[in-house]
Parts: sequence; C-alpha cells; structure tokens
Amino acid sequence: METVDPYEGFAERYDLFFGPFDENDPKKAEFFRTLFAHHHVRTVLDCACGTGRDLFLLNSLGCEVFGSDISAAMLAQAERNLASHHVSVPLDQIDYRELPLNFAKEFDAVVCLSSAFFEMPDEVELRRAFSSMRGVLRDGGILVLTAGMCDRTWREQPRFIPEINRGDFTRLFVIDYFEHGARFNVVDLFHDPARKDMQVWSIRYNRVFLRDDIEGALRGVGFRRYAFYGSYEFQPYDKDLSGMLIAVAEK
Repeated sequence: METVDPYEGFAERYDLFFGPFDENDPKKAEFFRTLFAHHHVRTVLDCACGTGRDLFLLNSLGCEVFGSDISAAMLAQAERNLASHHVSVPLDQIDYRELPLNFAKEFDAVVCLSSAFFEMPDEVELRRAFSSMRGVLRDGGILVLTAGMCDRTWREQPRFIPEINRGDFTRLFVIDYFEHGARFNVVDLFHDPARKDMQVWSIRYNRVFLRDDIEGALRGVGFRRYAFYGSYEFQPYDKDLSGMLIAVAEK
C-alpha cells in the first residue's frame, strides 16, 4: 500500500456517500446477523474499517468488534464517529497484510468490505493479504469480502455514476478504466447560496479483482470452502447479472 495516506483530506467527507452514521442498511444488517448466527461468530475484526460505519453495524449485532486500517486519517474519523455515538471499539493502524504480527488473538470472523482489497497491486499481494486475514481466524472462522466493482460492472464499464443529488450538494463518480485497473474520481459539487465550488478526490487501483481472481487467491492461501453472493439477500453470484460481489470463505 502507499506510504502517503491517500485519504488525508478526504476522510472527513467520505461519509457523504451514506446517510446518518447510525442508520444501517436493513438488508446488510440482516445478512450479517444471519451469517454470523450460522457460523457462531462473536468476535469480529474489520481489517479495513475506514470511518467506522461497519464497526457500528457489527457492534449493534452484539459482536465484540475490533477495527484496523492503514489510513491514519480514516481511523481518526472512525474514532470521532464512534465517540459521537457512544460506541467504544479498539482501533489500530495496521497494514492488513501483517495482521498476525499485530494480533495475538484469533477471531471468529474477519471482514474486508467496500472493495478495500483492491488496494493490492497484484495477485501476489492479494494472496499475501488473504493469507494474513486467514492467519488471525480460528479454525472454522470466516472471511467476508465485498466489492461494488464486479464482473458485470467491469464488462459494462460505466463512466459516470451519480451518487448523491440534493438541493445543495451533488457527488458524482467518474471512473477511468485501464487494462487491468481503474481510477475512481469523486467529484463533489457544492451549490447553495453560501457556497459554490467543486472538490475532487481520486484513487487508482492497479488491479480490479473479479470473482475468479478472488477464488484463485482464496484457494491459493488455504481456504477450501467458500461461497459467492450477488446481494445481501444471499442470491448466488451471477457474473452477468449481479451488481455487487460478496465472498464468504471458511478456514
């Protein structure tokens, strides 16, 4: 991962993607509630926790939750977000390729959500990351991955995606595609009487990992049981139709 924090200057605006911090997607919450009950999950590490929104959700399910991220800016925002909602979660600045070096305990589940594993530059580093995540799971524990960029979106390659459009603010995704990767540009337009300006933030992923890439990396580091879903309603993943990808791998 980059030594310069790419989220510096953007972390405080990141949550504009969503509604109120304490407002959970009911389908997402029910997905994790059902999945965790099936696998007897009580302890969870979110190893790319960002601003802490998923930490809040997982804590609301009654789990003992831990958070880590390589970005100091995102961790600082997570700490502010959680404190403002009176939730206490241990937070550590850790590269998720080095989890066993930093955690002496094993978890029932590790989650790496919102395409965070796209930060890996190639398949070698992706396997290193998945091996690290597997290394802090108990036997029978699960790794959960999610990505919005999947086989269908990679095939269709939409360039402009409106994220938010309200009276005073518009957020637009503009995606530049390369042979194997993509650059995501977040364009924020402020248009109220007191403020009329634009802010742009960009991050480049050298490699977009699709379903077969993920399966190969999971198998390569020792996961033998895994499932792929195309929604939080446990619909089987379909390369042609699914608009997101969820992978669940069991150690």
